[in-house]
This record gives sequence, C-alpha cells and structure tokens, in this order.
Amino acid sequence: MQQQNRTIQNPKPANEPKVKGPQMNDRDRLNDILSTEKYLTDSFNTAAREASHDRLHQTVMTVLTETHQASRDAYNMMFKKGWYKLEAETPQRIQQAQQQFQNYSTQFPYGSGHQTLQ
Repeated sequence: MQQQNRTIQNPKPANEPKVKGPQMNDRDRLNDILSTEKYLTDSFNTAAREASHDRLHQTVMTVLTETHQASRDAYNMMFKKGWYKLEAETPQRIQQAQQQFQNYSTQFPYGSGHQTLQ
C-alpha cells in the first residue's frame, strides 16, 4: 500500500540556498521571532492568571492578546514562505483523538450537561 504525501507546505523561495552558512538569514530571524513570541505568550499567560490587581490584569491581557497576534503573524509568514510545514491527519486519526477527549470528559466534575465535539 502506497503512503500518500500528507505534508501541507508552500513552496520554499527559489533563491534559498541548499546549504546554509553560519550567518543568520531571514528564515532564522523569523524562526527566532516565533520562538520568542511563543515563550512570551506562555509567560504572559502565567502573569495574567496571577495578577492580583484588576488594572494590571487588564494590561497584561491586552499585551497577551497582542503577543498571540504577533506569534500568529510570524507563523503565517513562515508558512507563506514555505518555512513551516504541517502534517495532514487522516479521518481515522481525527476520530481517534475525538473519542479520546470525549472519554476524558467523563472525568470532569460538572456532570453530563456539557457539550461534546461533533
């Protein structure tokens, strides 16, 4: 049985070198930005949860939202340039994950009145 290519990726730029030198290029910089934004969103999530003053909480939430957007923008740019790829899932694997999380929901303390994924 032949395996289908399940990679979702845009073509890389034609002028991108096959072998990379030690200098940072645009891809390295954008990857660094994305990694930094991911780190910042994790940190701001913690700060938002632990902020004891309402105004501080609102300020952190504003910065958190902006940081999430910057992260999304970096991801979109990397994907557009062909520098970020995804693996497509099969319907069977999606069904397995859905069932797994539905089974977890039986452990929630709020009973059976909650909605499940459809």
